[in-house]
Amino acid sequence: MISFERIHHVSIAVRDLQTARTFYTDVLGLPEIERPPFKSTGIWYAIGGQQLHLIQQPDGETLREGGIDSTDGHFAVWVSSYRDTIARLEQAGVAYDARPNSVAGFAQIYIQDPDRNVIEFDSAYDS
Repeated sequence: MISFERIHHVSIAVRDLQTARTFYTDVLGLPEIERPPFKSTGIWYAIGGQQLHLIQQPDGETLREGGIDSTDGHFAVWVSSYRDTIARLEQAGVAYDARPNSVAGFAQIYIQDPDRNVIEFDSAYDS
């Protein structure tokens, strides 16, 4: 039997690493962490005790073409404030799909990065 402890990291494909770095570092404010010298090109970020790994895929074979779709593959991050997250996204000009009264039992906000990867931000209602 496998004894699971936690998710260590999520990896997503990006076409242009510098565009992705601008979005994840400057717009979202994620802290970049050291990445081993793999042959692939990428950037790692810390999200609490987990990590987000961006891997450059210049041909874009595995990347989405459509708009925000919450039923498509995505990753979710719990945030401390729904209102502060909305304010930051609006300040940065990032389009979003807000669901403040989601049937999920918590508030949800969906966005896309420059490569159309879907990201979900979750928080308590009215936070």
